[in-house]
Amino acid sequence: MLTEWVTAPCSSPDPACSVRPRDRQHALDVLRYVVKTGVNHLDTAYYYGLGVANELIHEALHPYPDDLVLVSKVGAQRDGGGGLHDAQRPEELREGVLANLTSLELDQVPVMNLRRHAESDVPFDEQAAAMMAIRDEGLIGAIGLSNVTLEQYQAARKVTEIACVQNGYNLADRSDQRLFDSCAADGVPYVPFFPLGSAFAIENTVLTAPAVVTSATRLGITPAQVALAWLLQRSPNVLLIPGTSSLSHVRENLAAAAVKLDDRALADIG
Repeated sequence: MLTEWVTAPCSSPDPACSVRPRDRQHALDVLRYVVKTGVNHLDTAYYYGLGVANELIHEALHPYPDDLVLVSKVGAQRDGGGGLHDAQRPEELREGVLANLTSLELDQVPVMNLRRHAESDVPFDEQAAAMMAIRDEGLIGAIGLSNVTLEQYQAARKVTEIACVQNGYNLADRSDQRLFDSCAADGVPYVPFFPLGSAFAIENTVLTAPAVVTSATRLGITPAQVALAWLLQRSPNVLLIPGTSSLSHVRENLAAAAVKLDDRALADIG
């Protein structure tokens, strides 16, 4: 089971906001705890908090355990005020990789996701070629994709191996089902972001869904554990990244790996 750390809590609903954690030591403790419990993958990005996420990962874990896989992403950048902007051109992708290498103190990032913006004016094949060139240069170990369409995923797989796909998917939003199914058929890890609901939504339609709340109460677990267990039972290629900065939430999330939803819960959720 894979877990992500992000810079929340902060004053914005955006989990990649630029505000530093209220309790720095607690954030470091979270990172050390998840690795100690066997989590072997941290999902990050340099633009998470103007480098704050990478900075804390480095402080907490460097030198990194041999089995730890750091997965970062490029395709966006933040300005001095914390605003998020697209950085989709090949040269910007490379700059993003270099920023991750420096902040994480790595010679090579194990996996780098290309975060594709839906309205990008840069052809996708140019971006894929740029990522392959960066990989061939030795700066990244493997290429992942994020926020891509089924057609873009299929096009990328024709020219290179894809390490993972990170798209939005949860029990309340299954609009990416075709790509989800394709990854399952291809044996490509699918990493659903916002597995517990969108950080931008005022109301969390995952954790407050009647079927989720009812199943959680009946099974004696939390709604978050229901939502995470549902994803794990959808397909064996699902890898979870329920971001948190709370030790109690980390323990709750990790416990979901041992939860098996019964037929009644799966039928109620649909």
